[in-house]
Amino acid sequence: MRYNRYFFGSKGEKIMLARLHSVTLEGIDGIICEVEVDSSRSGFEKSLIVGLPDAAVKESIERVRSAITNSGYKYPKNQSLVNLAPADIKKEGPAFDLPIALGILLSSEIFASTILNDYVIVGELALDGRVRAVNGVLSMATAAKQAGFAGIIVPIENAAEAAVVDDLNVYGIDSLKQAVDFLSNPTILEQTVIDIDEIFKIQSRYDVDFTDVKGQESVKRALTIAATGGHNILMIGPPGAGKTMLAQRLATILPPLSLNESLETTQIYSSVGLLTKGKALLATRPVRRPHHTASGPALVGGGTNPKPGELSLAHHGILFLDEFAEFPRYVLEMIRQPLEDGTITVSRAKRTVTYPAQFILVAACNPCPCGYSGSSFRRCKCTPNQIERYMSKISGPLMDRIDIHIDVPAVTFSKLRSKSNQIDSAAIRKNVLRARAIQAARFGNGKTTTNAAMSHKQVEKFCILDSAGEMMLKQAMSEFGLSARAHDKICKISRTIADLSGAENIQSEHIAEAISYRKLDRKL
Repeated sequence: MRYNRYFFGSKGEKIMLARLHSVTLEGIDGIICEVEVDSSRSGFEKSLIVGLPDAAVKESIERVRSAITNSGYKYPKNQSLVNLAPADIKKEGPAFDLPIALGILLSSEIFASTILNDYVIVGELALDGRVRAVNGVLSMATAAKQAGFAGIIVPIENAAEAAVVDDLNVYGIDSLKQAVDFLSNPTILEQTVIDIDEIFKIQSRYDVDFTDVKGQESVKRALTIAATGGHNILMIGPPGAGKTMLAQRLATILPPLSLNESLETTQIYSSVGLLTKGKALLATRPVRRPHHTASGPALVGGGTNPKPGELSLAHHGILFLDEFAEFPRYVLEMIRQPLEDGTITVSRAKRTVTYPAQFILVAACNPCPCGYSGSSFRRCKCTPNQIERYMSKISGPLMDRIDIHIDVPAVTFSKLRSKSNQIDSAAIRKNVLRARAIQAARFGNGKTTTNAAMSHKQVEKFCILDSAGEMMLKQAMSEFGLSARAHDKICKISRTIADLSGAENIQSEHIAEAISYRKLDRKL
C-alpha cells in the first residue's frame, strides 16, 4: 500500500500528504509517533514543525533542507508543514530528521514506496545527507516490535543494537539516498543479524580479578556474602587499604548477566548515549563510581527533561560511592528510597518518569577526616568531636539500609610481598552461584530473588532461629540499640551465611557472624 495520499482542497488543488512512523523516548521507553508531512501548503514564510517538538526537533527542518539538496534531490518550492503525533507528548532529539526528510520527498512525489507501513524510521541527518547514530535505539526497536511493525530502519552504527530484538527486521543505512533507494527497492539491503550468544561469550569477561588483592581475607568474605545475598556493604578503613580495588572486583563474583538483565541495562545506557557505538549489548555488570561532588539529580536522575542518573546506570550492577562521608548529607538521603524499592520516580509539572535502580551499594569511607583513626601505623590527628561530626554525615536511617559494615585494615608489608596464591574470582563466583541456586529454589518464580530482598513476612518464614541464636540476637539488639530494620538485616545476612555453608537451618555461628557485620551501628 502506498503511503503517498492525495486530497483536494476547496479550489480543486491537489493536497499531497505523506505519513510515516518514527519513535520518541519517554524516559527509557519508546513511544511510536506518526510523522505527517504536507508539502502543498502555501502562505507560510517558512516550513513548520508542530506536535510539541523540542529545540533539536525544530531545528531539524534546516538540516533536512541541506541534506535533501546535497543528496542530489530537488527541495520542494512549497513550504512544508510537519506534524508529529500524538501532539501531547514531548518530542526530543534529532531522531526525527530522517523520517521528516523522507516525508518531504514522498509528499513532493520525488519517490514512492509500498513498504512504509511496515517500518519505523529513525536517524539524524548530517548536512551532506549522511545518517548519524541516535540514542535509545534499543528502546525504539522494542517499541516497534510491540506495536506490530515488521521492521525498523536505523543508522548503520545502531543496527547491531536494534538487531538484539527478536522477530524484528533491522536495516542499517548510512545516507538519505540509501534510505530512499531501500524504500523504493527493498532487495538492495541485507538485514542486520547478530549472534547474542557469541557476544556474551566474547564481551562477558572482566579485566580485574580478586587475585590482584593481597590479604584482606575478612573483607573478601564480607563481599562474598554481599554478592550471594544481594546485600549492601560499607567498608571503613584508612587510605590505601584497598577499598577501591575490592569494590571494583565485586562485579566479577556476581552471577553473569542474564539476557533480560542485559537488555534492561542496555536500554538505560542507550537512552543517554553511553552505549559504545557499534556495540549491541552490555555483557558485564556495570560498576558506577560517581564523585562525591555529584549533585542529587546526577545521582537519582532528573533535569528539565528527565534523564536517568547514576543509580539507574548501576541497574543490575554496582554503585560504588567512595569517600561516602564526603557526599552532602541531603544527597545521600536521596538514595534511601531507591535502596528499598529498586526504582526511582522523577516527577515534574508535566510528566512523571520511573527508572529501574536495582543495584548493590558499595560504600567506602575513612574512619575520620585524616583517615587514620584506630590505625596502628600512623597517629590520628583528629579530635573526638571532629570524628563524630565526620561520621554523623551518614544518618542512622541510611546506615540501617546498609546490611554489612566491615573494617578494612591497612595491609602489612608481609602480606603485600607474599607470594602465596590468592583465591580467584572464578572460585568465589562458584560458591556464590551455588548459594544463589538455593535462594532461587526457596523463592520460586516470585519477585524476591535474593535474601536481601525478603519482606518482613518472608524473614519470619525463612529465618527461623534456634534458642542460642534467639538469645544472641536479643542481646545484640539490647546492647547496640539496633532498630527493627537492623534486626531484619541480621536475619537476612545470617540466612545468606547459612546458604553459603550449605546449612538448611540458621545456626548460632551464622547469627554471630551476621551481628559482627552490624557493629558500626553503635558508633553512628
